[in-house]
Amino acid sequence: MLTATDARLLRIAYDEAKAGFDEGGCPIGSVLARGGEVIAQGRNQRVQRSDPIAHGEMDALRKAGRQKTYRDTVLYTSLSPCMMCAGTIVQFEIPRVVIGDTQNFGGNEEFLRERGVEVVIADDPDCIALMKRFIEEKPELWAEDIAE
Repeated sequence: MLTATDARLLRIAYDEAKAGFDEGGCPIGSVLARGGEVIAQGRNQRVQRSDPIAHGEMDALRKAGRQKTYRDTVLYTSLSPCMMCAGTIVQFEIPRVVIGDTQNFGGNEEFLRERGVEVVIADDPDCIALMKRFIEEKPELWAEDIAE
């Protein structure tokens, strides 16, 4: 169930995605939060940094630095996590993930659920529209991002 706090933090992830889009990159943003407070936020920077693993979730986790535990955190992401990011969520035992868009990209939600992660799908119209626009305007970059 999407709470008011979830909506607020997912909006920050969307704002990160939009900033990435405006920089010429892939519009995927993420927030790591604890108790409704932002620990760190990030965005996909594969293009900006020429770094193939600088996905939105990875950028937020990197910016969060070392944490004693992730078991009391929530990860917000504007787009459904790829397998690399989903594996990291499982590895760090992040118990809850809120996803803005599964329409333009999805498939790892069940992988997460099978490993005990609570998955909340927001179907956020802004996240969906931004990714749809990106895929239409930059199909080659999108294909590169998802390794096609």
